[in-house]
Amino acid sequence: MDLPDRTLQSSIALTRFGLGARPGEIAEVSRDPAGWLQAQIRTSGAPQPQGTFHSSLQRIDDLAAYRDAAQAGRRLQTQTPDTMAGTSVPPNPGGRDQTPAVETATPAQQAFDARQGERRQLIQDTAQEFLARTRLACTTGEGFAERWALFWSNTLTVSATKFQSAVFIGQYEREAIRPHVFGPFADLLLAAEQHPAMLLYLDQAQSIGPNSQAGRRRAAGLNENLARESLELHSVGAQAGYTQADVTELARALTGWSVEGQGGRPSQRAALAERGADMRRQRPGAGRAGTLDQPGRHGFVFRPALHEPGARTLMGRRYPQAGSSQGEAMLRDLASHPQTARRLAHRLAVHFVSDEPPAALVSALEAAWLSSGGRLDAVARALITAPEAWSATPEKIKTPYEFLTSTHRALGTAPQRPQGLQQPLMTMGQPAFSPPSPEGWPDMAADWAGPDAMVKRLEWASGVADNARGAREPVQIAQAALGGRLGERSLTAIARAESRPEALTLFLMSPEFQRR
Repeated sequence: MDLPDRTLQSSIALTRFGLGARPGEIAEVSRDPAGWLQAQIRTSGAPQPQGTFHSSLQRIDDLAAYRDAAQAGRRLQTQTPDTMAGTSVPPNPGGRDQTPAVETATPAQQAFDARQGERRQLIQDTAQEFLARTRLACTTGEGFAERWALFWSNTLTVSATKFQSAVFIGQYEREAIRPHVFGPFADLLLAAEQHPAMLLYLDQAQSIGPNSQAGRRRAAGLNENLARESLELHSVGAQAGYTQADVTELARALTGWSVEGQGGRPSQRAALAERGADMRRQRPGAGRAGTLDQPGRHGFVFRPALHEPGARTLMGRRYPQAGSSQGEAMLRDLASHPQTARRLAHRLAVHFVSDEPPAALVSALEAAWLSSGGRLDAVARALITAPEAWSATPEKIKTPYEFLTSTHRALGTAPQRPQGLQQPLMTMGQPAFSPPSPEGWPDMAADWAGPDAMVKRLEWASGVADNARGAREPVQIAQAALGGRLGERSLTAIARAESRPEALTLFLMSPEFQRR
């Protein structure tokens, strides 16, 4: 199959592989569209959002402060009314009050306020993370690397629908996803599964082996959430033929995988943090997971007292008892399983090209995965060099997030405040950092192109058009954003619009701009 001409290639590169064209970018990329894509495939990973953000280890301390404030409030609520009473300004000696009594906050109220303050700060920090991530998407010159990173973040989903995982979700993308998206998939999978965000989202930190040291002391249960999603969604998929017994075996192997400070008293957390600091000072740059209750990279710890002892068998392969490395070995084998290559190659083709991708494209991606040992840079190169990926017909409907970011890119703007992002995304059905389940955001046209969804997009587009400023005319904006993909019919409608806002709205709602 012949590739389209270079001008159209640059439009496809920016709108299908990337997140949309910024002013002047189509002309710039047209010099070498394939080279522009190739240059973004770097083993160092995808670009990072700009800003000063807490690491996961710092976030653990933030969450501990919130929990401590909550515990203090609960303790005070059990005290007698006398000990919780507020104080007031006493009356004057003559027995006549000259001023009204001034009530001060009770200790319980102070504790409640402290807890709420900590919670608000955690939520605000996460909102700032989302703003920074979206600003990167709206302004980056490496749109393919950004889309590639967002794909893997959605494939290995963590959601803000649960508060404990929400406060780590920005760190999750920065620490576990972006550094690994062009390296071995096994490294990406392990980084994701061992990150506090994933361990808390799927309740792995609560999983205790029934025959472990801790399990024998108290009634405790196995939690299979992480094991199930690792098999079904993160690697081989249901068609691989694994059984419920395989889920249970993987869940047993993952017992002991936890997060620094989970369930400990403040003094215990402080001692743990100090031991972790000592370990990091002694082994700078160490990438090993934490062991023996010592925190490792990003706050992951392995707790031997919670680990179910014994050898395990997963999908016909036996794994000896080896502490944390037992689960790691299982996940690495799942990452290299041929069914994982087949399933994720298909998912990539669906995301980038079509809801029903060409079989030849899926086969090319699968072959690149298997021949490279699961190296995602090799898979990315196979994608951008596959003729089927360069079809001139755009078949994918943009998600609300893609619609919003590509609009900013077309207008040469970027969001300034979290609220200006969160409200429209919630209205259009894709609230910030909040996919509805571990399956992630859906990736099919039917999920985003319903009549009500289009009305919501039109309402937002009209508001954007009413407030858009700048010297460029709507026709110029449309041509710069879509290049060779802009059809004559849409161009004529934009040119004949009765006002600038109407013309911009027609551009943003045009079939060419709604698809990629």
